[in-house]
Amino acid sequence: MIANDLKPEADLGDVVGELRKLDVMVSLGGHPESLFVNAELIVLSPGVPADLAPLESARRAGIEIISEPELAGRFLRGRMIGVTGSNGKTTVTTLVGELLRAAGVDVIVGGNIGTPLTSLIEASTEKTWTVAELSSFQLEMIDSLRVNVAIVTNITPDHLDRHGSFGDYVLAKYRIFKNQTAEDWAVLNLDSLSVVEMVIANGVPSKEVYFSCGGGLDPNRLNRGPAGIYVRDGRIWTTLVSEGASETEVMGLDEIPLRGLHNVENVMAALAAVFCAIGARAQYLPVLRDAVRRFKGVEHRIEYVAEIAGVKFYNDSKATNVDSTVKALEAFERNIIVILGGKDKGSDYTVLAPLIRNRVKQIILIGAASDRIAGQLEGAGAMCRAKSMHDAVVKAMESAASGDIVLLAPACASFDMFDNYEHRGRVFKQAVHDLASRAESNIAGRLTT
Repeated sequence: MIANDLKPEADLGDVVGELRKLDVMVSLGGHPESLFVNAELIVLSPGVPADLAPLESARRAGIEIISEPELAGRFLRGRMIGVTGSNGKTTVTTLVGELLRAAGVDVIVGGNIGTPLTSLIEASTEKTWTVAELSSFQLEMIDSLRVNVAIVTNITPDHLDRHGSFGDYVLAKYRIFKNQTAEDWAVLNLDSLSVVEMVIANGVPSKEVYFSCGGGLDPNRLNRGPAGIYVRDGRIWTTLVSEGASETEVMGLDEIPLRGLHNVENVMAALAAVFCAIGARAQYLPVLRDAVRRFKGVEHRIEYVAEIAGVKFYNDSKATNVDSTVKALEAFERNIIVILGGKDKGSDYTVLAPLIRNRVKQIILIGAASDRIAGQLEGAGAMCRAKSMHDAVVKAMESAASGDIVLLAPACASFDMFDNYEHRGRVFKQAVHDLASRAESNIAGRLTT
């Protein structure tokens, strides 16, 4: 086995030593074509573009090229719930795991969420449900991976710098259904136009279940009449439990501890998937309802950080595309100071303009995309620029008054300034905590003089 990376060994830290302990050969500092054309199998990391020249040479040589989830799927035992979409994947993946545990199911969770699926193989059994977050980068390189319950949270423009077009991006997401059968399930967002259009254009081989915040499902909308889970009058209802036309009340929206309507969608998607996986029986409702109430969300997703002099700080570093930033802004009514910017992914930032005009007090720009964002949002709201995340937090506090919200929701990737979105979120939180400590010291100093 050979591990290859463009970076030199000095940039990769302890991982190189760990690989050598496992008798893995290491080739660093480039992508030699001979390494690829002489391989028996190539497994791509999600961050590696599938059209690199050495990979094209390998394809011409007949070498199989797959993603890590595809490799894992060949050895994982039991069944799989796969979660894809532009936004909400990690929250839904994590929540599905929590709901299944609450129902007493043997479950393991991994994939694009941070735990490689290959590391879960030994823990899997014939009774195990594997819950896997699957990115478009991973799905475009699958062959035989079968997802028994496939969730598509939503589809909005993202990763256009990698996929080339929105149509190709949608087709990559669609591959989650590639090996499904009529015995499997597709859990789909009826309120996401691109999801609906994808299903109409291509169909799915499995049984369709829809979730909607639109007040109930209209069977004529897709000319199918699927059972579903939906919001009406401030509560979540489902026709899945009764397996017929009658409704069953699941829970009130006020019982969901997460901010934003998008998190209501996430909860419904997770509940629907669990109903499909283990059977929609009323006996599960109390434990599932309690698990939702206990769920505190995932780090870097509209995560409350601190309050300083009446100003609340929220970390949504996972808002790596425009649609996720829209959802973050919609979670707060007004007086928002938003930190935008990072590595551009070919996004259209003008989509943010109406929300900025109505809800945002100040835009603070960071990173490589600052000029592009400034140009597209000119006139939508007051703007200033920051040299670093710490500088952005200080400038945000200078612009804020008691009752305001400071929100990191960049609408961009993080790789221009940070290792990943987690690193960006941690730096933001540290900057907020440093600011809070200085504020406390100043107050303490005034009290003792």
